Amino acid sequence: MGVEGVGFYEIAAHDPDRPAFLGGPGGETLSYGALHARVNRLTHVLRALGVGRGDAVATVLGNRPEFLTALLAALQSGVYLVPVSRHLTAPEIGYVLADSGARVVLSERAFAGTAAEAADAAGIAPEARLAVDGARGWADLDALCAAADPAPPADRTMGSIMLYTSGTTGRPKGVRRPVLDVPPEVLVQVMVGSIGRHLDLEAGDEVHLAVGPLYHSAPCMHAMMALNLGHAVVVVPRFEPEETLALIERHRVTNTFMVPTMFHRMLALPEEIRHHYDLSSLRQVFHSAAPIPVATKQRMMDWWGPVLTEYYGSTESGAVVVARPHEWLARPGTVGHAVPGVEIRILGPDGAELPPGETGLIYARGQTAFEYHGDPAKTAASMRGDLYTPGDLGRLDGDGWLYMSDRRTDLIISGGVNLYPAEIEAALLQHPAVADAVVIGVPEPEWGQWPVALVEPAAGAVAGPELAAALLEHCGRLLAKVKHPRRIEFRESLPRTPSGKLSRSRVREAYLEEKAL
Repeated sequence: MGVEGVGFYEIAAHDPDRPAFLGGPGGETLSYGALHARVNRLTHVLRALGVGRGDAVATVLGNRPEFLTALLAALQSGVYLVPVSRHLTAPEIGYVLADSGARVVLSERAFAGTAAEAADAAGIAPEARLAVDGARGWADLDALCAAADPAPPADRTMGSIMLYTSGTTGRPKGVRRPVLDVPPEVLVQVMVGSIGRHLDLEAGDEVHLAVGPLYHSAPCMHAMMALNLGHAVVVVPRFEPEETLALIERHRVTNTFMVPTMFHRMLALPEEIRHHYDLSSLRQVFHSAAPIPVATKQRMMDWWGPVLTEYYGSTESGAVVVARPHEWLARPGTVGHAVPGVEIRILGPDGAELPPGETGLIYARGQTAFEYHGDPAKTAASMRGDLYTPGDLGRLDGDGWLYMSDRRTDLIISGGVNLYPAEIEAALLQHPAVADAVVIGVPEPEWGQWPVALVEPAAGAVAGPELAAALLEHCGRLLAKVKHPRRIEFRESLPRTPSGKLSRSRVREAYLEEKAL
């Protein structure tokens, strides 16, 4: 299959028997033609519920093929798909549903209770709550789709995906791009011509392993690209180190996306297990989302061969620099060189461009335009003219290769997941026993970083294990478990300025120096 004419919808029409999903619950294969019929049926169901161009449809789903079915339906309906993390609490999900203006929410039995509570708060009608597996109190999506037309709608138009990402304020915002009145095939050609070219992805008889959470931008993008290039996709409910190796061998996986935590966990397997599986089919293993120690990446290359491609970017910008295996091996530690059409600048606090070797804020020019949904001020704050910054620090060498110095001053990246200190601090400060709190990220070999909370107890509160346990229980009602502090320590006071500002970077430096003594 050549690059000309690629795209899920075209492949489904002209090569309907091509495998789309492998390794279903019973080991079955779903073809492109059968998946296309499901996509069309869901499109008609959404339209019958009043979902129109520019509206939002949210998902609260685990890793399962239905997520990609919903995405493909949105992309031919002029609709925004809003993936919501299944790990969030009801108030957190409710905020995203309300902020995005979601007209419909798709979920499953495992998350239906939390999602229903969130839908209540967001005012989503009961008939607009669709369950993929017949959850009690939810409309049965299978029954609705069975009665719908499997043919494509007559007026197909390009949709988009609106992923939610947070800033240091801790309030997530949707990253929104315009939906244009053009067929979805136009979007596919743009993706293949940009993302596919930048990452050396090719159409053909490949097999993609979707092992990362599909509600995250990179795993979602890679799975979507795979289906637009005619690849077969293996969707994994959750990452398990040995099972991942077994799946690569069983399905002869050729490409996948992972985060460094997955590498750490697989490298921790006993040597006899690591070398038990045949991984020779792997050609491309992409990674991003978190820093990776040079030694860890080198060990993975020694094991899997030169197949690791790293890239740096953000939900807002997409990949702006790429380091292919041979390029990284020649410059260990780099995260890449600017992709064609993108320019990387390093600017100081005054906005002046810094010379090679000096660290400053990373800016990019030439990435896809975006806006934060409902927040023009935040959109403007991320730009300097036509330059965009994700707020990360780095430096360029004399040949334009980018090296990360830090991933935002305040941001904590744990297992590839962005954690925002202000959000965790806000939850802790709601407890009456807390006078002040600061959350910092500290290094942890497997996860990259762990969130640690330094708490100043309120007058009369007794610092100790009982209070720490009470604060964690309190967080459980407000925050997803991944956001909970891994450690709570108490301080008599926290160093704030007279204006109330606190430098988390300085607190973190002092904490690490203290622990090193």
